Amino acid sequence: MDKTRNAQPNAAGAHSGEGLLLRLELRSDPSLLCAVRGAVERLTEGFGFSAEECRAVTRAVDEALTNIIRHSYQGAPDRPIELKIRAMRQLPAGSAAAEGLEILLSDHGPAIDPTTMCGRELNDVKPGGLGLHFIKQSMDIVEFQRADGANCLRLVKFVRTPKHSSQL
Repeated sequence: MDKTRNAQPNAAGAHSGEGLLLRLELRSDPSLLCAVRGAVERLTEGFGFSAEECRAVTRAVDEALTNIIRHSYQGAPDRPIELKIRAMRQLPAGSAAAEGLEILLSDHGPAIDPTTMCGRELNDVKPGGLGLHFIKQSMDIVEFQRADGANCLRLVKFVRTPKHSSQL
């Protein structure tokens, strides 16, 4: 099942400050990725994700930022990227209410055709090209849209483990 789809703007969504946990404005400099990984990892740990989920979300954000730097900005280290992370509560289809994180990444590179956003075949063994596979595998929702002259990527991950455990 392909979880990537074109996003439609929602009333309480990407432009709302509601539930905002972190907002970063950074340049497309790869040396900044380490700081972003650290911030995302700490935030996911504090939010209640398991260690495996923390690594998955951190890897997905890192891959998405790397793709923006490499493909949208062609490696230019001085272009703007915005990252927002919001707490959210949603009813995923067929399950009880779930808490999660919504991660919004935007850049001002050229418009991207979402149909061209596909990784290479998994059986094609060579370095690179697996970032989108990692992102789709790690996140519950992956959506892309072009809005107001920006490429906007929305990643959502729901908490699978309880936030607090009273069991010893």
